[in-house]
Amino acid sequence: MPVALARAHLLYGEWLRRQGREPDARGQLSTAHDMFVEIGAEAFAERTRRELAECGVSVSPPATQRTVELTEQESRIARRARDGRSNAEIGAELFLSARTVEWHLRKVFTELGISSRRELRTVLP
Repeated sequence: MPVALARAHLLYGEWLRRQGREPDARGQLSTAHDMFVEIGAEAFAERTRRELAECGVSVSPPATQRTVELTEQESRIARRARDGRSNAEIGAELFLSARTVEWHLRKVFTELGISSRRELRTVLP
């Protein structure tokens, strides 16, 4: 039933927008978008996002849906840093300099949107 209700909000919002009632459409479309994101219906969420864009509302994907792809080297370094190893220890294990490890960790932090090694524990499985 949640999908049917979300689709009803979407269809009504689309109809309202086409009738020139954009303020009313925004409410319906926002509700539909939130429901689709919660359900995990990505295609419908994208369709709703496009409709919202037509109404002048920009919607960014939720943080949980952003995909981050670390390289194999970044993954190895991040896992070791998560486990509490220092840059020098990680470098010795992987035959890298501590500066290279630091550079990779900065990239990892930026890609994951975190700022400390402690946060690696919550972000990496």
